[in-house]
Amino acid sequence: MDGFVKEAALVKPSERQLAWQEMEFYGFIHYTVNTFTNREWGLGDEDPTIFNPSELNAEQWVNVCKSAGMTGLILTCKHHDGFCLWPSRFTEHSVKSSSWRGGNGDLVREVADACRSAGIRFGIYLSPWDLHEQTYGDSDAYNLFFMNQLRELLTQYGDIFCVWFDGACGEGPNGKRQVYDWASYYKLIRELQPGAVISVCGPDVRWCGNEAGHTRESEWSVVPAVLQDNEKIQEKSQKEDNGEFAKRYDSQDDDLGSREVIRGADKLVWYPAEVNTSIRPGWFYHTEEDDQVKSLDELLKVYVGSVGGNASFLLNLPPDCRGLIHENDAARMSELGQAIKSIFGDDLCIGAKAVASAQLDESHQANHMFDGNPETYWCPPEGTEQAEIEIDLQEHQAFDCIVLMEQIRNGQRIEGFRLEWKEENEWKPLFQGTVVGYKRICRFGKVNVRHIKLTITASRWCPTLKSFQVYLSN
Repeated sequence: MDGFVKEAALVKPSERQLAWQEMEFYGFIHYTVNTFTNREWGLGDEDPTIFNPSELNAEQWVNVCKSAGMTGLILTCKHHDGFCLWPSRFTEHSVKSSSWRGGNGDLVREVADACRSAGIRFGIYLSPWDLHEQTYGDSDAYNLFFMNQLRELLTQYGDIFCVWFDGACGEGPNGKRQVYDWASYYKLIRELQPGAVISVCGPDVRWCGNEAGHTRESEWSVVPAVLQDNEKIQEKSQKEDNGEFAKRYDSQDDDLGSREVIRGADKLVWYPAEVNTSIRPGWFYHTEEDDQVKSLDELLKVYVGSVGGNASFLLNLPPDCRGLIHENDAARMSELGQAIKSIFGDDLCIGAKAVASAQLDESHQANHMFDGNPETYWCPPEGTEQAEIEIDLQEHQAFDCIVLMEQIRNGQRIEGFRLEWKEENEWKPLFQGTVVGYKRICRFGKVNVRHIKLTITASRWCPTLKSFQVYLSN
C-alpha cells in the first residue's frame, strides 16, 4: 500500500466538525432591508426606517424549521448592504435606526432565544463585504470595525454552532477593495466560540461548489490543502477570498479527494462539504416567487444527495415583509419533515445478524452495526482494503433503502462498495456506490428478501462501519 493512502486514512475530524456533521440538516434565514426593497443584493444606501415587519415572529421561523426536522438555524445578521439586525455599537445602520420595535429591537437576540427555547442550535452569517461602512477599503480600519462587530455577535447571544462567511469582496463607498484579515477573524472565533465551525470561507466546512443543491458522486472529506502564513493569506484572500487554506483545487471540480488528487499533496486536511440552496429561486423573499417553492420531490432529492452523500444540507427559508415564513414555504417544510420520518422511521435491521469476512477482534464485530451505539463499529485488521459482510434480517422484509455510516471519528476510508440481495442461492445486484463517509443513503426499487450482502471493493488502510440500516418508504 502506498504511504499516502494510509496518511489519508488517518486524517480525522475535530470535535467541532463531528458535532456539526451530526446536525445533518439546518436552516438559513435571509432577512434584511432587501426584503422590503425586493432586491437580492442591497446597495448600502437604504433608509433603515424601511425595515418594519408588522408581525415578526422568530418562534414561527424556528417552528417551521423544526417541522422539517432541522437541528439548527443560521441568521444573516448582516448582508452585503451593511444593515445590522442587532443594535451594533459601531454603526447607526442597524435595527436601532429602524421603525421596527420603535428602534428598540434586536432580531439576533429574538432568533437566538427562540432557537434555544425550542432546542435547536443557533448560527450567524456576517458578510465581510459592507457597502455602507465608510471604512471599507481602508483595510486596517475596516478590519478593526469588522472584528468589533464579530465580537458583539460572539459574546452577546450564547453558544453559536457556526460562523458562516462568504467570500464576497467588492468596492466600498470609497471605491476601494478591502483586504480581509481572515487569520484574525478565525483567531477571535476560536477564542470566543471554540465549538463553532467556520464555514465556506474558513477551515472547518467547505462549500460544495454550487447553490443548486447538486452533490458529487464521491464527496471526500479528506482533501489537499496548503497552510499559508498570514501575509500569503492576505494576498490570496484579496485575489480569491478563500480564507485560511489556499486549496489545490477549484470548489467546483468533480474530484476533490481521490487517490490521484491526494497523491503528492503537501498536506491533507479534514474539510467536509455543506450543500446550500434556497427553497425559492431567490435568497430573499419576493412576492412573485410565492408559487415557485421547490417541490417535495426536489427537496427530498437534495436531502438524500447531501445528508446521504457525506455532506450537510443548509436550506434557506426567506421570511416575508410581515416577518413570517410564507404559508407555502411552511407547508412544504411540514411535508418534508413528514416524508423524512416516513422514509427513515422504522429500521428493519433491529434483531438482524451479520457475519464479516474479517474482523479486527470481538470488540469490532459486524453486529455492532445494529446496536445503535455511536461508539461501537465493525472493522477488519489494519491493511484489509476489501471485505464482505452478509446480513441476515431473520425473516423476509420488504425495503427500498439502505443507510450506511462509517465511524468517521477514525477517518474516511471506504472508496467503493456494492449491495446485493439473495434469491435462492444467487446474489443479485441492488446498489453500487463509491464513498460512504458520515452517511450514505442508498435508494432503489423495492425488494422482499432476508439476506443482504455488502462488499467493500476498495478502501484506505481498512474500512469501518458503525451503522447499517434498512428502511421501507411508506
